[in-house]
Amino acid sequence: MFEDITKVILLSDMDGTLLDSKKNITDADRNAIRRLTELGGHFSVATGRTIQSFEQYLELLELKEPVIMYNGAAIHDYTARKTLFTHPLPDNARAAAISILEAMPELGGEVLKTDGTYVFRNNDYQLLHTKICGITPFYQELESIEEGGWLKLLFSMSPEDMDYIQILVRQLDCHGLSFVKSSEMFYEMLPEGVSKGSALEEYRKLPGFEDFTFVSVGDFDNDIEMIKAADLGACPANAEDSVKEKADLVLTRTNDEGAVAELIDEIIRRCGNDL
Repeated sequence: MFEDITKVILLSDMDGTLLDSKKNITDADRNAIRRLTELGGHFSVATGRTIQSFEQYLELLELKEPVIMYNGAAIHDYTARKTLFTHPLPDNARAAAISILEAMPELGGEVLKTDGTYVFRNNDYQLLHTKICGITPFYQELESIEEGGWLKLLFSMSPEDMDYIQILVRQLDCHGLSFVKSSEMFYEMLPEGVSKGSALEEYRKLPGFEDFTFVSVGDFDNDIEMIKAADLGACPANAEDSVKEKADLVLTRTNDEGAVAELIDEIIRRCGNDL
């Protein structure tokens, strides 16, 4: 499985994994990524971010491989400037979102498409999310956002409301939809069956990657399926307990201490390139 480092790709989550608590990438991680690629290995990212919001990291990471985006609803190749795969939400997504907003009018939220982010309701947590993503969104009523190409829908809320929204969606008719908690403040609607893990399986089908060994690392609930789908699934020391239970490898370092660098050292060791 790790016989040839040129046939290994590492897919890393961003927040809580590759990004430290200040939303920076540690020098240890950046140097390790450079070492991996100089040895012929491959590195990319699996993120909930949009095509536009991820651009700020492109130059810093020097990425050449396609990126899993929208928590698995798309794979985008920045080098070719082409979206290679999408799995949009079904037509009932709007009605389900309206029902949720009627029950929880304090929620903020946005619809994410390949052409940008459409904020349909603001609150303090939604404003924080927009700031974190570093984007200028479109502002539009949910009912008027053009149908088609909705890749995911994000609700933003006080952490105290997270349990309630999860109970609520179980009571609604959400056929064809799935939901995942992506942080203590953000809850996402995705097409049923779509996750970073399902996108990893689509990645395996991309030309040139059919015989690769896939390694993944993540820290939160929305990373679990990717960790399970990888040939080696890892998590940093700061990961949620639910993630640690599914990981093949629980790293000793946190995202503030260079957890990705620790995993890259392990990949290099397994491939016999640390001699």
